[in-house]
Amino acid sequence: MEFVICEPVQLERELADEAARVLRASFDDRLPPLAGLHTAEEDSWFFKNRVFEDCAVWGVFECDVLVGIIAFRPGWIDQLYVLPAHQGRGVGASLLNVARTGSPELSLWTFQRNWGARRFYEKHGFVAVEETDGSRNEEREPDVLYRWLA
Repeated sequence: MEFVICEPVQLERELADEAARVLRASFDDRLPPLAGLHTAEEDSWFFKNRVFEDCAVWGVFECDVLVGIIAFRPGWIDQLYVLPAHQGRGVGASLLNVARTGSPELSLWTFQRNWGARRFYEKHGFVAVEETDGSRNEEREPDVLYRWLA
């Protein structure tokens, strides 16, 4: 079955629950040892009260289902998640292009062991600039800072 990727659209706060669902499904799929770190209610609260407050949030829909999201602010990508069944189809790249538009540089954090994300970012021109032991993040998971320059 071939999917047609729709153009990214800016999301309204009313879609925070759907955005949180995309985050949780992708996160739990890529990092099973950290699955269930937060409840669906906590994820929804986070999106409604933090992500939509601080970031521009964009998404991609397929057949009226939200399949990928990106949340960014000047110089930073805070969230980028694509449902597992829709990865590798250009959804993430189209969302990344929205954040890149008009931005001279972008930075983001991802976990060191999230090799899928790391390959994706490196393929799209991001360079690892710092690794940490995870002591500064909530998950206490070693992470890596990536940077992209236009």
